Amino acid sequence: MQILRTVQELRSWTKSTRAIFGDSAKLGLVPTMGALHAGHLSLVRAAMDECSAVVVSIFVNPTQFGPSEDFDRYPRTFAADCALLEAESAQFEIAVFAPSVDELYPKGAKTFVEVDELSSRLDGHSRPGHFRGVATIVAKLLIVAAADRAYFGQKDAAQVAVIRRLTADLLIPTKIIICPIVREANGLALSSRNAYLTPEQREQALVLSRALRTIKSKFAAGEHSTTALKKAALEVFAEEPVVRLDFVEFVEWETLKPVESITEGNLCALAAYVGSTRLIDNLIF
Repeated sequence: MQILRTVQELRSWTKSTRAIFGDSAKLGLVPTMGALHAGHLSLVRAAMDECSAVVVSIFVNPTQFGPSEDFDRYPRTFAADCALLEAESAQFEIAVFAPSVDELYPKGAKTFVEVDELSSRLDGHSRPGHFRGVATIVAKLLIVAAADRAYFGQKDAAQVAVIRRLTADLLIPTKIIICPIVREANGLALSSRNAYLTPEQREQALVLSRALRTIKSKFAAGEHSTTALKKAALEVFAEEPVVRLDFVEFVEWETLKPVESITEGNLCALAAYVGSTRLIDNLIF
């Protein structure tokens, strides 16, 4: 398994890998911020199933963190991450792209990417500037990796909407592949930020998945009104008052615009604070 530190090294790896596999080569990209868990590995395995070779980026992107957010303490477990990927790469070509901040944001850089309208919805409303940072780093990674496919998790559904719009608008040919949420047996969606939670908080955090299960059940029983579904979710959150709800929203997945009645393909997204840790989860109807 190769560890690539510069844009030039990544471009050279892409060129040589395509030369090895020929015209049928399919290269996959799995963008991550590290602190890898089973959810990330599910993306890597999906890429391995469909591609000739895969590059996994590990980069904690400073531009998607607000001034009072957790950039400095975000989990950084590079050696452990590489060990996990090394185990996956025993019989498959995996490279790790782990650049410095200066490599991706050279001194004097003034160009950023912003997806208008979508960037101010859901997490973008709660975290101003967040999706500007996401769109900028994803655009950079898609350009330098020149991958045929890029793999993202459904847990970041609002981010997915932004990235889909980004690639369509900028004519980036990389196909965006969305993989299902991976959960613990108790329903908690896997997240690198779960490492912040105490055992007690991990139990409290289950209110997110409980609320989504309640919504799913009521929808299956015929309730399509978002007002009624949101009321049901709020009642579930009321059972765990120490968890501070940020939002529960029902939207079109493509545009992130609110809807009044649920139809197939709509998204229910929610975010909440467990202690000081902000967690997200969602449901696609």
